[in-house]
Amino acid sequence: MTGVAPLLGMGSSLRLRVLVTGAGRGIGRSIALRFAAEGAHVAVAARTRSEVESVALEVDGAGGKGLAIEMDVVDLASVESGVNRALDEMDGIFDVVVNNAGAFAVKPFAELSPATWYRLMAVNLNGPFHVTLMSLKGLEGSERAHLFNVSSIAGRQAYEGSSAYCTTKFGLVGFGEVLSLELEPRGIRVSTVFPGATDTTLFDGVSGDWDRSQMNQPEDVAEVIWKAFEAPPGESVQNVEVPPPAGVSR
Repeated sequence: MTGVAPLLGMGSSLRLRVLVTGAGRGIGRSIALRFAAEGAHVAVAARTRSEVESVALEVDGAGGKGLAIEMDVVDLASVESGVNRALDEMDGIFDVVVNNAGAFAVKPFAELSPATWYRLMAVNLNGPFHVTLMSLKGLEGSERAHLFNVSSIAGRQAYEGSSAYCTTKFGLVGFGEVLSLELEPRGIRVSTVFPGATDTTLFDGVSGDWDRSQMNQPEDVAEVIWKAFEAPPGESVQNVEVPPPAGVSR
C-alpha cells in the first residue's frame, strides 16, 4: 500500500470512499479492486446485480470494504437511488467517483441505426452527467475529492466505423474540461482518462480484426487512475493517458 494507506487501517472513518460505475466487469472491476488494495470502501455500481455482488465480495477479499449497488446510469432515478444508498453507507462523502460505464459499437455511419446512436449517447454521455450530478454533494464533502471520467483514445482521434462512439468520447472530453474549470476551484479535482484499446467484454461480438493479446489490460487503466489520484496537488492530472500497445490504435 502507498500514499494514504497508513491511515486506512485505523478505522472505517478513514477509509477512502469510492464510487465506480460499470464496475461489474472489465476496467471498472479492476478500478474497484485497485482501490480495495488500498483499504478503500468501494461502491461497486452496475446494472447486473449478480456481477456487482460478486465484485463487492472480491473487494472485501482484496482488503477493502465492498458495497454492491445495482444501478443503471441511463436512468436518473436509478442513479439517484444508488448514489444516495452509497452515501448513506459512506458518511455522506465520496472521495473518488469514477464514471466508467460505457457502451461500444463499430458500424459505418451509413449503416448506423438511430437506436444504436441513442444508446451510446445515453450510456456514454447522459450516464456521466447523471452520476456526476447526483454525486456532487458527496464530493463536496471530501478534503481530497477526485472525479474521473473514462474517455478513450477515440475521444482525441476519429476512427472509421466509430461515429457514435467517437462522438460520445469527444463529448466526454469537453464535459471534463468544463468541470475542471467549475469544480476545481471548489476543491474537486477532475481527470479525463484516455485508455488505448483495452481487452474487455466490450469487444465481444464486435466485428473487425482485433488482436486482443496486444491490447491494454484493465489493470493497466486501474493503476494509472490510482497514480493520478495519488499525484501531489501541484501536478496536473486533467488528462491521463494509458498508451495503447504497439499495433492497436483504439
